[in-house]
Amino acid sequence: MRMTASRPVDVRGRLIGGPAPLICIPLAAADLPDLMNQARAAAALAPDLVEWRADGFEDLHYPENLAGILAELRSAIGDLPLIFTLRRIEEGGFRAIDEALRLRSNLAAILSGQIDILDTELANDEDFIATVREACRRAGVRLVLSWHDFEKTPEAAVIVQRLARAEALGADIAKAAVMPVDGEDVFTLLEATRQARRGAVKIPLITMAMGPKGLISRVVGSAYGADVTFAVGVQTTAPGQVPIEKLREVWRVLGMAP
Repeated sequence: MRMTASRPVDVRGRLIGGPAPLICIPLAAADLPDLMNQARAAAALAPDLVEWRADGFEDLHYPENLAGILAELRSAIGDLPLIFTLRRIEEGGFRAIDEALRLRSNLAAILSGQIDILDTELANDEDFIATVREACRRAGVRLVLSWHDFEKTPEAAVIVQRLARAEALGADIAKAAVMPVDGEDVFTLLEATRQARRGAVKIPLITMAMGPKGLISRVVGSAYGADVTFAVGVQTTAPGQVPIEKLREVWRVLGMAP
């Protein structure tokens, strides 16, 4: 029996933190035609969620245009839950984006009425997080606070502390991604997930070890308490992502399929 979150999140009928792990397909496109093509291809694969990595979009200079872009994206993916992510370059973003522009863009996405979840970094200052959090609450958008380490895997206690801090700052979902050097590091990530799920953190968790060495964490992480894994639809957005059909096939073989 999979460990479930004490405070699961229901988004358009998909229960994040419930009995079944969910699969998200990320979209990363430089322009609107490519974004629409990726979105339609992703929707055809029937994931549980779709993420738009807007930091890869070249024409992001005018946040007021986001509502129209997101409306087109919504039409392409139908009723699938949509995560909006404008990732900082320090934590894996595709390009540097001025903090003021990031904040205005996040707020525009929240106010668009088209997104269900917004992902922003735990490393933002507390005023930035508070502004985004309050906007999310008013609009009924769920908030992910995420943390990435592309250089190493800290001790399990550090990972648990980051996840707990995300919850303390008002996240609905806490996310941590680390870079393993060896198999022991992957186990550290999985053990941290287990510890967080068993009491330190009540909200849903998204955790993963990145890169080829961490691939197994994307496959078996749900057994330790990870609630969402990211799979490749058209475009990979982080090292170690698995094609969605291969992930589903492995889950079926292991008896982990929803």
